[in-house]
Amino acid sequence: MAIYELRTYDVIVGKMAEAIKVYQEFGYPAFQAGGFDNKLKAYFIGDIGAINQLIHLWCFDDDNDRRDFWTRCYADPGFQDFAARIRPLLRKQSNKLMLAAPFGPTL
Repeated sequence: MAIYELRTYDVIVGKMAEAIKVYQEFGYPAFQAGGFDNKLKAYFIGDIGAINQLIHLWCFDDDNDRRDFWTRCYADPGFQDFAARIRPLLRKQSNKLMLAAPFGPTL
C-alpha cells in the first residue's frame, strides 16, 4: 500500500521570494539530477491562511521505500548543497505520513 508524505516548511517572514529562488535554481534541479523527482507528486506554496509555507507531497511504495529514498537523497552532493542554502531560510518543518482512504480518488 502506498504511503504519502506531506512535508511543510515554514519560511521565515520576508524570505519567501529567496526560498522560491533557491528551490528553482538548486532544489528541484538537484532532485532531477539525482533521479529523486520520480517520487514527488506536487509542490505547493501557501497562499491564504497558511502563508509563508512551501509544501511537498511525495508518494512511496511503503515506509522502507520512503526511508531508503531519504537516505539516498541526503547523501547526494547536489541535495546537500541545496539543503545548505535553504535551511537558513526556514523556521520550521513538519511531516505527515498518510495512507490513501479506501474510497475516492488517489494520486
